[in-house]
Amino acid sequence: MTVLVCGGAASGKSSRAEELLCKLSGDAPRVYLATMRPFGAEAAARIEKHRAQRAGRSFDTVECYVNLSSAPVPPDCAVLLEDIGNLCANELFDVEGSGDGAADAILRGVDTLQRRCRVLVIVSNEVSSGGADYAGDTLRYLRVLGEVNRRLAALSDAVCEVVCGITDYYKGEGPG
Repeated sequence: MTVLVCGGAASGKSSRAEELLCKLSGDAPRVYLATMRPFGAEAAARIEKHRAQRAGRSFDTVECYVNLSSAPVPPDCAVLLEDIGNLCANELFDVEGSGDGAADAILRGVDTLQRRCRVLVIVSNEVSSGGADYAGDTLRYLRVLGEVNRRLAALSDAVCEVVCGITDYYKGEGPG
């Protein structure tokens, strides 16, 4: 099963994604697939916040900043992929990333994960309500992330958005 969880900054999407994965994973090993590079104090603080949030939930953390297809996750596990926005930026702008092939690289990676794991919960950023007056690399990033989100929604069993901690399903439904 694949679930796409979208939301704006500080919407509660990460907490909701963790709850969903815990409900859906059963006895499968839980893997937190982290995509945020630990650049600077702000990133370190955010990473620590997410680690504390997962404490006691039996997650093994795997870091994968580019080339999602190569992520070392065990077969038949439950994966929380956090998050597509970071992965998209890494693939677009990192020297090790795939540049203009970012969307396809991310989707190949998701396909690999879907075939390998029992449950995949994907966290992504909502990008359609922030306005349209962007240029250059910001516009490029938003276009690629929007494309990836649309394609992920099409291949997911369930798609939800979290706003102010409230989850609304657009496709499928959440676990009881």
